[in-house]
Amino acid sequence: MPKRVIPLTDVQVKNAKPKDKDYKLSDGFGLVLLVKKTGGKLWHFNYTYGGKQLLLSLGTYPEITLAEARQRREDARKAEKQSQTRQTETFEAIALEWYNRQVLVWAATHAATVISRLKRDVFPHVGARAISELKATDMLQVFRKIEAREKIETAHRVKSICGQVFRYAVATGRAERDCTADLRGTLTPVIPKHHAALTDPKEVAPFLRAIDDYDGSFTVKCAMRLSALVFLRPGELRLAEWTEFDLDAGEWNVPIERMKLKKRLKESRKGEKHLVPLARQAVEILKALKPVTGRGKYLFPSMTTNLKPISDNTINQAIRRMGYDKDEMTAHGFRAMARTILEEVLHVQPEIIEHQLAHVVRDSLGRAYNRTTHLAARKKMMQTWADYLDKLRAGAKIIQLSDRTS
Repeated sequence: MPKRVIPLTDVQVKNAKPKDKDYKLSDGFGLVLLVKKTGGKLWHFNYTYGGKQLLLSLGTYPEITLAEARQRREDARKAEKQSQTRQTETFEAIALEWYNRQVLVWAATHAATVISRLKRDVFPHVGARAISELKATDMLQVFRKIEAREKIETAHRVKSICGQVFRYAVATGRAERDCTADLRGTLTPVIPKHHAALTDPKEVAPFLRAIDDYDGSFTVKCAMRLSALVFLRPGELRLAEWTEFDLDAGEWNVPIERMKLKKRLKESRKGEKHLVPLARQAVEILKALKPVTGRGKYLFPSMTTNLKPISDNTINQAIRRMGYDKDEMTAHGFRAMARTILEEVLHVQPEIIEHQLAHVVRDSLGRAYNRTTHLAARKKMMQTWADYLDKLRAGAKIIQLSDRTS
């Protein structure tokens, strides 16, 4: 236990005489009187900051009395405390605190993207400032710098990340409000997309690995993996029944009534099936799933009852849980992912892709192709696609859309 320091008196300070060597008289709480061997008397304040012992000169005696020295000590202690508090309440400190809590439930790829954006686009500009002092105009300058690089979507995503940091600061009592909320409508608008999708191979690769790392329901994980391989519409997938599959033949026959077609066309083709060739990887997923849900009607039953399939939003919620927001990827986005990469990277004929997507494709006489048209080509395409996804997942060299040849 540290020895208790008895405060100095005015008489002690006045009567302190020089000695052969300099010496100190302590008043407590870091305030000392240095008595020089030459007769001078100096007030010093000793304190610790950042793990280092520092000294602050407070003036000489008798110009600065004991009472005045004590007041300067208290002012310095207060300033020191405020400075140390600011170090823990900067935007960067709070953002890292928020990040370290969220990273526990995020996919590794999403976590890496978030921290990269903070370190590259935000911390260099406002990271050292107290979060409570930041204003909307300060944050707008941060986002404008990103827009200046023609990264419009990134600017919006960084704004969203910053908004979450501010709301965390509000919840923990270190900010009054989320100032980024005042910036609504100020950023350059992102051209809206019908369904958000990852269509660049360099983004698809970490997304596939995030699915593999998904720690939620095994059934939902299988649904996402199958979505990537067969790229049917979410509604067509979630209603899949075991009786529609022939795993030995590697085929899935989807009732035409469940497809998204115009009513007149659907009625004219009533009773038909849309044939989905299954790649080897798709069959493996289904064989792993069958012991889990194979006794029921649906491949992907609801968590609450086997009598109903998963909801419309189940896969979207899983994608959100993996860390991808609604502007990045959706359950419907698996279709655009396949459509884009199959044609622009793997150079598959568009009509083959369109037929597999169950779009209405007509021949030169205006007739809609039937279920078996291009079947051999479609089987080859589905296996090629599955193998390509495996290579992306494993980290093979990625041919990006911008690198493709005409």
